[in-house]
Amino acid sequence: MNASKEDPRARAKVLREQIAHHRRTYYVDDAPEISDAEYDALERELRAIEAEHPELVTPDSSSLRVGGEPSDAFVNVRHRTPLLSLDNAYSEDDLRAWDDRLTRAVGRSVDRYVVEPKIDGLSIALWYREGLLERAVTRGDGIVGEDVTANVRTIRSIPDRLLRPAPFVEARGEIFMPRASFQALNEARRSSGEPPFANPRNAAAGSLRLLDSGMTASRKLDGFFYVLAEIEGEDPPYTHVEGLARLEALGFRVNPLNAICRSFDDVMAGIDAIRGLRDQLEYEIDGAVVKADDLDLQRHAGSTSKFPRWAVAYKYPPEQAQTRVLHIVVQVGRTGALTPVAELAPVALAGTTVSRATLHNEDDVARKDVRVGDTVVIEKAGEIIPQVMRVVTERRAKGAKRFSMPKVCPVCGSQAVREEGEVVTRCTGVSCPAKRREALLHFASRPGMDIQGLGDALVDQLLGKELVHDVADVYGLDAGALGDLPRMGKKSAENVVGEIEASKVRLLHRLLFALGIRHVGERAARVLASSVGSVDALEKAPQSSLEAIPEIGPKTAAAVRMFFDQPRNRELIRRLAQAGVRTEAAEEELAPIRPPDSAFAGKTVVLTGTLPDLSRDEAKARIEALGGRVSGTVSKKTDFLIAGDEPGSKLDKAVKLGVRVVGPEEFARMTAATIPDRA
Repeated sequence: MNASKEDPRARAKVLREQIAHHRRTYYVDDAPEISDAEYDALERELRAIEAEHPELVTPDSSSLRVGGEPSDAFVNVRHRTPLLSLDNAYSEDDLRAWDDRLTRAVGRSVDRYVVEPKIDGLSIALWYREGLLERAVTRGDGIVGEDVTANVRTIRSIPDRLLRPAPFVEARGEIFMPRASFQALNEARRSSGEPPFANPRNAAAGSLRLLDSGMTASRKLDGFFYVLAEIEGEDPPYTHVEGLARLEALGFRVNPLNAICRSFDDVMAGIDAIRGLRDQLEYEIDGAVVKADDLDLQRHAGSTSKFPRWAVAYKYPPEQAQTRVLHIVVQVGRTGALTPVAELAPVALAGTTVSRATLHNEDDVARKDVRVGDTVVIEKAGEIIPQVMRVVTERRAKGAKRFSMPKVCPVCGSQAVREEGEVVTRCTGVSCPAKRREALLHFASRPGMDIQGLGDALVDQLLGKELVHDVADVYGLDAGALGDLPRMGKKSAENVVGEIEASKVRLLHRLLFALGIRHVGERAARVLASSVGSVDALEKAPQSSLEAIPEIGPKTAAAVRMFFDQPRNRELIRRLAQAGVRTEAAEEELAPIRPPDSAFAGKTVVLTGTLPDLSRDEAKARIEALGGRVSGTVSKKTDFLIAGDEPGSKLDKAVKLGVRVVGPEEFARMTAATIPDRA
């Protein structure tokens, strides 16, 4: 008889012990004893037992790592002690100046240092109580971070249960995305028409803050830990190295390249040694971290408001190469954004052969004046996708022509439009093949048509088998076709078909949002449904009538008009209606909508730069859903500037005008509020 059926409690206990053992041998000891398939079989067996006997689920069960229901927001958590960032050094002189300052601060020279790889990831603090993982908190602003425990549980190298329990333990480390995972993720995004992530850090940050922990699990994040911040029930360590050894004994993964150095010359040699291994590592690094080893000296040195005085990050210079631009092609991303990309003569850079480099947008090409045939300098400073830094103009051939953005989408031929105040040109076709995957996922999303089961994996299969080409095709799927797909099965197929059928009667505002009309977020969709009453009326409404609706500005009105002016989009609506999808507002939708109670209600907001886990459209939709209005230009009337990575001149103007600037972490907290759902 099967052991799990004979004694499920005992079998579950054995499985948990085996899984914990094999996770340690694989991720911490680098000495796996079984294959991945055998390990996966252990986890599947445990999940099966716990599904049949829910009372056997424990806080450290691996079944909790695969991701459950998506979370609506992340809770803010105050760090027990500030989680500070590091000051930077860019040369040996900078590093000597740091060492001199430290010596003056503590009144004696440092006799032992530790040099560690500076991983290009994001900081995390883990709290364990009685040996069990209690909470995982991002750095945030160093004082307050976000609780991402559910997502951190999906990272297999992070223990749910410590090898040696203690009343309380806090470990701090770095979460990162390995090169192989990053490359696989970007390949998947390219194949589905989505823009690739620029670097592993952005990918890791976005993955750790996904609302669906199942998606986080699929990203295969990893981590190293570098400080035992707190431990109760035993004496604290005396040195940083002793703290690292205790972390390992507790079950944490510690970087094997960490090195003890007894002189400043040894420190420089250690930095150079790590740099020599840079291209061979499974993860990205952008420098080395130098720390004083003596913890009593660290406490004596103290910190500034931003940085500890006893540690510094030595940043490696960016790696560059020269090559020639063979072509400039235009890619179409998941939101319809047209991105120019330089195809290059292959050149070796940072351990890889580079043949493509992003040019970001039309303005970037014009500013750098990149032309086909030009010799260019490309750089890979923490960027997996290299970028063109400058043109070697003295080597330009006569007659080289300037680049101009196409007026139509190079994939589907729909009109390509660049709106005033924006740097991105976008395809306006709703059925564009390059946008198809994201359009399907957006259509099926919870605020859209809420089709449970129609997620990433199934959408990929449907597109791969050419069972659907646009959102209207979803309503032609049947259980027979779905049941023939890998990993579906009869019951799963029937459930998905049931969800598709149920979505036909969703309220009108859900359909308007699900269609992915530019500038029509959840809030605008509700306003349009309440004011116009039907898709047919919306299709016929002149732009001036739409602009007269409260909360619908000129950009949104123009976007709605442009959407319905496209013959392909009108045909899509016809097919949805023929399939039985509701296209008229229900009675409860026609009631006036109360303005939302949020920080953005009635405010004018401008976006600049790149947010780690949101596209520009997604950020705009969140702001509009909370009653805000997104503008393309900064003025005295602007209430907030949301500034992500690589902000443009809008940031300078906002600072000059005294406009409040909001970073990614604060923006995430401000948009955590939701609108009550009347559907």
